[in-house]
Amino acid sequence: MPDDEVDRGRTFGAVARAYDDHRPAYPDAAVDAALAGTAERPRVLDLGAGTGKLTRVLTARGLDVVAVEPDPAMLAVLRERSPGVEARTGSAEGIPLPDGHVDAVLVGQALHWFDLGRAAPEMARVLRPGGVLAGLWNGGDDDVAWIREFGELTVRGRRVPGNPAGGGDATPHPGSPWFVDDGEERVTWGRPTTVDEHLADIATHSWALLSTPQDRDAVFAVAREFLTGRVAGPDGRFTMPMRTIVRRSRRL
Repeated sequence: MPDDEVDRGRTFGAVARAYDDHRPAYPDAAVDAALAGTAERPRVLDLGAGTGKLTRVLTARGLDVVAVEPDPAMLAVLRERSPGVEARTGSAEGIPLPDGHVDAVLVGQALHWFDLGRAAPEMARVLRPGGVLAGLWNGGDDDVAWIREFGELTVRGRRVPGNPAGGGDATPHPGSPWFVDDGEERVTWGRPTTVDEHLADIATHSWALLSTPQDRDAVFAVAREFLTGRVAGPDGRFTMPMRTIVRRSRRL
Protein backbone atom coordinates (compact mmCIF):
# COMPACT_ATOMS: atom_id res chain seq x y z
CA MET A 1 0.00 0.00 0.00
CA PRO A 2 1.37 3.46 -0.87
CA ASP A 3 2.49 5.61 2.05
CA ASP A 4 -0.17 8.23 1.29
CA GLU A 5 -2.89 5.60 1.71
CA VAL A 6 -1.41 4.48 5.04
CA ASP A 7 -1.30 8.13 6.15
CA ARG A 8 -4.89 8.59 5.02
CA GLY A 9 -5.87 5.76 7.32
CA ARG A 10 -4.39 7.71 10.24
CA THR A 11 -6.63 10.78 9.77
CA PHE A 12 -9.38 9.62 12.12
CA GLY A 13 -7.68 10.56 15.39
CA ALA A 14 -8.59 14.20 14.85
CA VAL A 15 -12.28 13.26 15.14
CA ALA A 16 -11.95 10.32 17.52
CA ARG A 17 -14.91 11.19 19.76
CA ALA A 18 -17.18 11.97 16.81
CA TYR A 19 -16.09 8.70 15.20
CA ASP A 20 -17.12 6.76 18.27
CA ASP A 21 -20.36 8.72 18.69
CA HIS A 22 -21.59 8.43 15.11
CA ARG A 23 -20.12 5.37 13.38
CA PRO A 24 -22.30 2.24 13.49
CA ALA A 25 -21.43 -0.77 15.61
CA TYR A 26 -21.41 -4.31 14.22
CA PRO A 27 -24.49 -6.57 14.26
CA ASP A 28 -24.36 -9.82 16.21
CA ALA A 29 -24.97 -11.86 13.06
CA ALA A 30 -21.81 -10.44 11.48
CA VAL A 31 -19.74 -11.24 14.57
CA ASP A 32 -21.24 -14.75 14.59
CA ALA A 33 -20.07 -15.17 11.00
CA ALA A 34 -16.61 -13.82 11.81
CA LEU A 35 -16.13 -16.21 14.74
CA ALA A 36 -17.73 -19.30 13.17
CA GLY A 37 -15.68 -22.41 13.82
CA THR A 38 -13.65 -20.96 16.69
CA ALA A 39 -13.69 -22.17 20.28
CA GLU A 40 -16.77 -21.44 22.40
CA ARG A 41 -14.93 -18.60 24.16
CA PRO A 42 -12.06 -17.66 21.85
CA ARG A 43 -9.34 -15.20 22.79
CA VAL A 44 -9.74 -12.42 20.24
CA LEU A 45 -7.45 -9.69 18.95
CA ASP A 46 -9.33 -6.61 17.74
CA LEU A 47 -6.67 -5.24 15.41
CA GLY A 48 -6.84 -1.63 14.28
CA ALA A 49 -9.47 -1.32 17.00
CA GLY A 50 -10.00 2.42 16.64
CA THR A 51 -12.24 3.72 19.40
CA GLY A 52 -13.52 0.25 20.26
CA LYS A 53 -16.73 -0.04 18.23
CA LEU A 54 -16.06 -3.74 17.62
CA THR A 55 -14.25 -4.23 20.93
CA ARG A 56 -17.40 -3.47 22.89
CA VAL A 57 -19.49 -5.91 20.84
CA LEU A 58 -16.96 -8.63 21.62
CA THR A 59 -16.64 -7.87 25.33
CA ALA A 60 -20.45 -7.80 25.65
CA ARG A 61 -20.28 -11.50 24.73
CA GLY A 62 -17.94 -12.13 27.64
CA LEU A 63 -14.98 -12.84 25.35
CA ASP A 64 -11.34 -12.39 26.28
CA VAL A 65 -10.32 -9.46 24.05
CA VAL A 66 -7.12 -7.53 23.49
CA ALA A 67 -7.40 -4.35 21.43
CA VAL A 68 -4.47 -2.97 19.42
CA GLU A 69 -4.57 0.49 17.83
CA PRO A 70 -1.78 2.77 16.51
CA ASP A 71 -3.49 6.17 16.86
CA PRO A 72 -3.14 7.62 20.38
CA ALA A 73 -6.31 9.73 20.15
CA MET A 74 -8.42 6.77 19.02
CA LEU A 75 -6.84 4.54 21.68
CA ALA A 76 -7.57 7.14 24.39
CA VAL A 77 -11.28 7.06 23.54
CA LEU A 78 -11.23 3.24 23.50
CA ARG A 79 -9.68 3.13 26.96
CA GLU A 80 -12.11 5.71 28.31
CA ARG A 81 -15.23 4.05 26.91
CA SER A 82 -14.15 0.42 27.27
CA PRO A 83 -12.78 0.31 30.83
CA GLY A 84 -11.13 -2.93 31.82
CA VAL A 85 -10.26 -3.96 28.26
CA GLU A 86 -6.65 -4.85 27.59
CA ALA A 87 -5.68 -2.12 25.11
CA ARG A 88 -2.21 -1.72 23.62
CA THR A 89 -0.47 0.65 21.27
CA GLY A 90 0.60 -1.15 18.12
CA SER A 91 -0.10 -1.69 14.45
CA ALA A 92 -0.94 -4.55 12.13
CA GLU A 93 2.64 -4.39 10.88
CA GLY A 94 4.02 -4.68 14.42
CA ILE A 95 1.60 -6.47 16.75
CA PRO A 96 2.69 -6.29 20.42
CA LEU A 97 1.68 -9.87 21.26
CA PRO A 98 3.60 -13.15 21.51
CA ASP A 99 3.40 -15.96 18.95
CA GLY A 100 0.19 -18.01 18.92
CA HIS A 101 -1.49 -15.76 21.45
CA VAL A 102 -5.05 -15.60 20.04
CA ASP A 103 -7.69 -17.82 18.43
CA ALA A 104 -9.08 -15.08 16.19
CA VAL A 105 -8.01 -11.75 14.71
CA LEU A 106 -10.95 -9.49 13.90
CA VAL A 107 -10.52 -6.25 11.98
CA GLY A 108 -13.41 -3.80 11.85
CA GLN A 109 -13.34 -1.23 9.04
CA ALA A 110 -9.53 -1.21 8.92
CA LEU A 111 -8.03 -4.10 6.95
CA HIS A 112 -7.91 -2.02 3.76
CA TRP A 113 -5.54 0.40 5.52
CA PHE A 114 -2.97 -2.31 6.36
CA ASP A 115 0.26 -2.89 4.47
CA LEU A 116 -0.63 -6.53 3.89
CA GLY A 117 2.87 -7.47 2.77
CA ARG A 118 4.05 -6.76 6.31
CA ALA A 119 0.81 -7.31 8.22
CA ALA A 120 -0.06 -10.79 6.91
CA PRO A 121 2.92 -12.58 8.51
CA GLU A 122 2.37 -10.62 11.73
CA MET A 123 -1.29 -11.63 11.94
CA ALA A 124 -0.33 -15.22 11.17
CA ARG A 125 2.35 -15.10 13.87
CA VAL A 126 -0.03 -14.14 16.69
CA LEU A 127 -2.72 -16.61 15.58
CA ARG A 128 -2.77 -20.21 16.69
CA PRO A 129 -2.74 -22.75 13.81
CA GLY A 130 -6.25 -23.03 12.41
CA GLY A 131 -7.20 -19.67 13.88
CA VAL A 132 -9.49 -17.22 12.10
CA LEU A 133 -8.76 -13.87 10.51
CA ALA A 134 -11.92 -11.91 9.68
CA GLY A 135 -12.34 -8.44 8.22
CA LEU A 136 -15.67 -6.66 8.73
CA TRP A 137 -16.89 -3.70 6.67
CA ASN A 138 -20.05 -1.70 7.39
CA GLY A 139 -21.75 0.28 4.66
CA GLY A 140 -25.06 1.08 3.06
CA ASP A 141 -26.86 -1.89 1.49
CA ASP A 142 -26.23 -1.28 -2.20
CA ASP A 143 -28.94 -3.79 -3.17
CA VAL A 144 -31.38 -1.00 -2.21
CA ALA A 145 -32.03 1.37 -5.13
CA TRP A 146 -32.01 4.63 -3.16
CA ILE A 147 -28.72 3.70 -1.48
CA ARG A 148 -27.10 3.36 -4.91
CA GLU A 149 -28.63 6.64 -6.07
CA PHE A 150 -27.52 8.43 -2.91
CA GLY A 151 -23.98 7.10 -3.29
CA GLU A 152 -23.73 8.18 -6.92
CA LEU A 153 -25.14 11.61 -6.12
CA THR A 154 -22.70 12.34 -3.29
CA VAL A 155 -19.65 10.93 -5.09
CA ARG A 156 -20.19 13.37 -7.97
CA GLY A 157 -19.34 16.41 -5.90
CA ARG A 158 -16.19 15.09 -4.22
CA ARG A 159 -12.74 16.27 -5.19
CA VAL A 160 -11.20 13.75 -2.76
CA PRO A 161 -12.17 10.17 -3.73
CA GLY A 162 -13.69 7.81 -1.22
CA ASN A 163 -11.93 4.64 -0.17
CA PRO A 164 -13.20 1.66 -2.21
CA ALA A 165 -13.16 -0.81 0.66
CA GLY A 166 -15.03 1.61 2.86
CA GLY A 167 -17.80 1.52 0.28
CA GLY A 168 -17.90 -2.25 0.19
CA ASP A 169 -16.51 -2.60 -3.34
CA ALA A 170 -13.26 -4.23 -2.26
CA THR A 171 -12.42 -6.54 0.64
CA PRO A 172 -8.67 -7.16 0.55
CA HIS A 173 -7.48 -10.24 2.34
CA PRO A 174 -4.15 -12.03 2.71
CA GLY A 175 -3.61 -15.50 1.31
CA SER A 176 -0.84 -18.08 1.07
CA PRO A 177 1.57 -18.97 2.53
CA TRP A 178 -0.09 -17.88 5.79
CA PHE A 179 -3.83 -18.10 5.17
CA VAL A 180 -6.43 -19.95 3.13
CA ASP A 181 -9.64 -18.19 2.08
CA ASP A 182 -12.61 -19.29 4.20
CA GLY A 183 -15.34 -17.38 2.37
CA GLU A 184 -17.36 -14.20 2.57
CA GLU A 185 -20.77 -13.44 4.06
CA ARG A 186 -23.00 -10.41 3.71
CA VAL A 187 -25.25 -9.52 6.64
CA THR A 188 -28.06 -7.02 6.01
CA TRP A 189 -29.68 -5.02 8.80
CA GLY A 190 -31.37 -1.69 9.52
CA ARG A 191 -29.93 1.22 11.50
CA PRO A 192 -32.47 3.69 12.93
CA THR A 193 -31.00 7.16 12.47
CA THR A 194 -31.72 10.76 11.53
CA VAL A 195 -30.54 12.99 8.71
CA ASP A 196 -28.27 14.92 11.09
CA GLU A 197 -26.86 11.72 12.62
CA HIS A 198 -26.17 10.17 9.22
CA LEU A 199 -24.36 13.28 8.01
CA ALA A 200 -22.33 13.28 11.25
CA ASP A 201 -21.32 9.69 10.44
CA ILE A 202 -20.28 10.64 6.90
CA ALA A 203 -18.27 13.57 8.29
CA THR A 204 -15.90 11.05 9.92
CA HIS A 205 -15.06 9.34 6.60
CA SER A 206 -11.59 9.91 5.22
CA TRP A 207 -12.70 11.75 2.05
CA ALA A 208 -14.67 14.24 4.18
CA LEU A 209 -11.77 14.77 6.57
CA LEU A 210 -9.40 15.49 3.68
CA SER A 211 -11.77 17.73 1.69
CA THR A 212 -11.86 21.51 1.98
CA PRO A 213 -14.73 22.82 4.11
CA GLN A 214 -16.31 24.32 0.99
CA ASP A 215 -16.20 21.07 -0.99
CA ARG A 216 -17.43 19.03 1.97
CA ASP A 217 -20.29 21.43 2.70
CA ALA A 218 -21.41 21.35 -0.94
CA VAL A 219 -21.62 17.55 -0.91
CA PHE A 220 -23.40 17.57 2.43
CA ALA A 221 -25.98 20.07 1.15
CA VAL A 222 -26.84 17.70 -1.71
CA ALA A 223 -26.94 14.76 0.71
CA ARG A 224 -29.21 16.60 3.14
CA GLU A 225 -31.61 17.63 0.37
CA PHE A 226 -31.85 14.03 -0.89
CA LEU A 227 -32.37 12.46 2.54
CA THR A 228 -34.87 15.09 3.68
CA GLY A 229 -36.87 15.07 0.48
CA ARG A 230 -36.75 11.39 -0.44
CA VAL A 231 -36.07 9.23 2.60
CA ALA A 232 -36.69 10.76 6.02
CA GLY A 233 -39.98 11.44 7.77
CA PRO A 234 -41.09 14.91 8.92
CA ASP A 235 -39.03 14.48 12.10
CA GLY A 236 -35.89 13.67 10.09
CA ARG A 237 -35.88 10.01 11.16
CA PHE A 238 -35.37 7.03 8.88
CA THR A 239 -33.93 3.52 8.91
CA MET A 240 -30.67 3.20 7.01
CA PRO A 241 -30.45 -0.11 5.10
CA MET A 242 -27.06 -1.49 6.08
CA ARG A 243 -24.86 -4.39 5.08
CA THR A 244 -21.83 -5.79 6.83
CA ILE A 245 -19.37 -7.74 4.68
CA VAL A 246 -17.46 -10.40 6.60
CA ARG A 247 -14.42 -11.85 4.84
CA ARG A 248 -12.73 -14.78 6.56
CA SER A 249 -9.44 -16.66 6.21
CA ARG A 250 -7.92 -19.46 8.25
CA ARG A 251 -4.38 -19.65 9.53
CA LEU A 252 -2.42 -22.46 7.86
